[in-house]
Amino acid sequence: MSKEVRTFTIPDAAAEEAQAHLSAFLRTVEVERIDTAYADGAWRVLVLFQDLKRKEESQQIEAAIIGALNVWRDRTANAQGTTRDAVLADDLVAEIARFAPTTEHELSIIIGARDQSVAVGQHGGEIVQVVRSTLDLLID
Repeated sequence: MSKEVRTFTIPDAAAEEAQAHLSAFLRTVEVERIDTAYADGAWRVLVLFQDLKRKEESQQIEAAIIGALNVWRDRTANAQGTTRDAVLADDLVAEIARFAPTTEHELSIIIGARDQSVAVGQHGGEIVQVVRSTLDLLID
């Protein structure tokens, strides 16, 4: 999930109105960090934040991808006579959902960054197809 930055100026001459504007904004976001500085008769407020609506949408997308991958893992595990964790580890499912790779190359980068011993070639195409199909359903 990406962070955003927004800057506010609270001049000494109109502090109440500017503070009310800043307060209204802060109620709509998840604040990561706030920095302030005073110069030339005004406070400068820098806010690092995540938009709550976008955060909720991202969480819904991730949950849908996790659900679809779990259905695929169950089906694949049954066909291979193994456990779904042997097909694809739970923590890797969460990472795949977080980044939503739509190509095998993107998937290999995620798996490589996690230092997993999962063979992308074995199930990579299927995993990517599950992610793509889920995203297509959510967009339509």
